[in-house]
Formats: sequence, C-alpha cells, structure tokens
Amino acid sequence: MEKMDPRAPFAAIGGVIPPEFDTLPTPCYLIDEAALAQNAAILGGLAARTGCRVLLAQKAFSNYDCYPILAPHLAGTEASGLFEARLGAEKMPGKEVHVFCAAYRKEEMDELLRYADHIVFNSPNQLSAFGPMAKATGKSVGLRINPECSTQEGHDIYDPCAPGSRLGTTRAQWDSALEKNPSLPDLLDGLHFHTLCEQDADALEVTLDAVAEKFGDLLRRMKWLNFGGGHHITRPGYDIKRLERCIARAQQDFGVTVYLEPGEACALNAGFLLTRVLDVVQNGDTTIAILDASAACHMPDVIEMPYKPPLLGAAEPDDAPYRVRLGGPTCLSGDVIGDYGFDAPLAIGDLLVFGDMAIYTTCKNNTFNGMPLPSILTRSPNGDCRTICSFGYEDFRYRLGSSDQ
Repeated sequence: MEKMDPRAPFAAIGGVIPPEFDTLPTPCYLIDEAALAQNAAILGGLAARTGCRVLLAQKAFSNYDCYPILAPHLAGTEASGLFEARLGAEKMPGKEVHVFCAAYRKEEMDELLRYADHIVFNSPNQLSAFGPMAKATGKSVGLRINPECSTQEGHDIYDPCAPGSRLGTTRAQWDSALEKNPSLPDLLDGLHFHTLCEQDADALEVTLDAVAEKFGDLLRRMKWLNFGGGHHITRPGYDIKRLERCIARAQQDFGVTVYLEPGEACALNAGFLLTRVLDVVQNGDTTIAILDASAACHMPDVIEMPYKPPLLGAAEPDDAPYRVRLGGPTCLSGDVIGDYGFDAPLAIGDLLVFGDMAIYTTCKNNTFNGMPLPSILTRSPNGDCRTICSFGYEDFRYRLGSSDQ
C-alpha cells in the first residue's frame, strides 16, 4: 500500500524498527546523532559556499548534549530570551549568541547583555529604551522588521505578517517613530525579519522583494541582515541554489553579512518518539488506540499547529484495511494524534514510532494531568542508545509548590 510519508522521517533507521528499540522505555524521545550530523553538514556547507552565518534557533531544538555535533558547522545560537541566551553561551562556548524577544524586561537586561552578542528589538519603543545601553556595552543592535508580506497558507498562528501582528516593526511604525526621534537609525547595526514557516526559498525570494521595497534605504546603512528562521533547508528537495541566490542578492545589493537562524532545519528528521499501545477500544465505527504518549503533553504542535506526525509503517486512514484513531491517556477529549491506516489490527503492547520528533517536542512538552515527561535518549551512528536524561515525580512536583514540603 502507499505510505503516508516518504522515507525521510525514518531514513536514519532504514525505514524499519531496529531490534534495540523494543528494549527502550516508552514513551521516550530518541535523537539520532547521524541524522543530526547530516543536517549540520548541509548547513555548514551552505555557510562555507556563501559566506552567510547560520545559527541554531534553540526554540525548536535545545538538547544541549547534542550541541557538540552541531557547533563545528554553525556560527552560534539564537535565543528568545535570557534563559536560552545563557544556555547558548554556556553550551556552545566561543560562538555567537543572538537574542530576539517581543519585549524585554528591564530587570533582566544587565544579565542578558552578559550573554548576548547581538540583541534584536521588536519595536522602536524597545530600541529607544534599551538600545543605548546595549550599544554602550559593545553589543550589535538590530530591529525586527515586518515587511507585511504573507507567504503562508494554513499556519496562521505562525504568520508574523498577518494583519495586526505583534511581531516586527512595519514601515509606517518606523516612519512614525523617526518623526519623534530622528537619531534612532544611529543605534542600529542590522535588521531582522522572520516570516516563514516550513517553507522553501521561493517564499524567501518574495519576502526579500518586500523587504527591499519597504526597508531598502535603511538596509544600506546596516552591517547585517538576519533572514530569520522557517527555512526548510535540510528537507529533501529544498531549493538550496535559490537560497544561495537570495543570500548573494542581499550581500551584493546592501553590502551586509547575512544570518539565518533555522531551528527546525537543524534537527529535521533527526528524532523519534517511541510509544506503546495501552488499550484498544471500539466506539461505534471508530477504533481507538490509547497510547502511553500524549499529543497534548509530548507533541504539542500536533494540537497547536495543527499537524499529523509521520508514523512508521502507517498509511493514510483510507489507504489500508484497518483505520485507527490514535490518542493519548489524558483527560483532554482532544488529545488525539490522528487517524492512521494499518495492514493489521493494533494490539495492546504494540510499539509505534513517530518521526520528526526532535523538534518542538522536548523544548515544549509539559506535565498536564501529571503525565510523566518522556526520557530523552540519543542514538549513535552504530545504533547504540544512551539515556541523557529521565524524569520522575519530583520533576512534576517541583514546578507547582515549595520544594521543602
């Protein structure tokens, strides 16, 4: 039967469940070091060919035990605030630390500037408030711009160019701020935009046209331009040559150093979530398998984005003899991963392997309903699996009250 996903999410294991998976505790995340290294090499090759600088966006992948695999190929890390900035500085030492936040807290700024090399502000207000302080400490200062150019479909929650967006400064907002403070551009070293989500370079090309049209005059005064994230660079079939042309265009037209800060591309198809069937129930015409993994707790993008993750050996629900709805064990009625097709009925104890589970999982999971957090393991190129961290009751409890009770 025709499978629901190409082999890319499971290429690291050859499209089959390795025998050692059957011995691992479930649920657990498994990060494949060879797949991670392959992604890093692709990103490093892009940087070497073009002169751009590539950062790891830690919001998507922040398992720092794996940073030594990525670091040789990257310029550094991108952070969304103080804690990620500190993590990048400590766990990828000697590399650049870039930070963007929609709004910074005054009481955190001193500490943040100890870790950050580049700091990007979201609005002229924030630039005015903290830009002088950042410049005085020798930091490179940037402004996030909103080119008001939407290229997404179906991911409205991730569209920073949607009407009324809180992210980035529009040209009208910038011009209004200049009327009040004409010296604002003197604070800036660079501009930053982030408008893409799991997209190819054609969307970047369109966005660059809008950036040049609306902010080209300001860009010519800058030292760098950050293309942000959302570039699916390591996905099979991604148009890297077009990306390279976009980078060259910015370098030639504006004389800037180009940064990219992919998160997903760094760990794309480099992880798995292993889970077992706890129960199988029948409700009318619907067969439901309850797993020990939860969409709400362990793969929250399934509900938030939403999307249906690839599942090894499964097909689209109407393309196989047995249609099964997979759900988690929580009390949330909507804790549903999706409907899948199988060649045979599922049974209690069956092992299932979801793909592309290194990104937006371990850094976003939660303990709703007191669900245990899955252990995190790595898999070496020779197939050896190692637990890098595991969690228990204390990890659930300490977030909710006094530690001495």
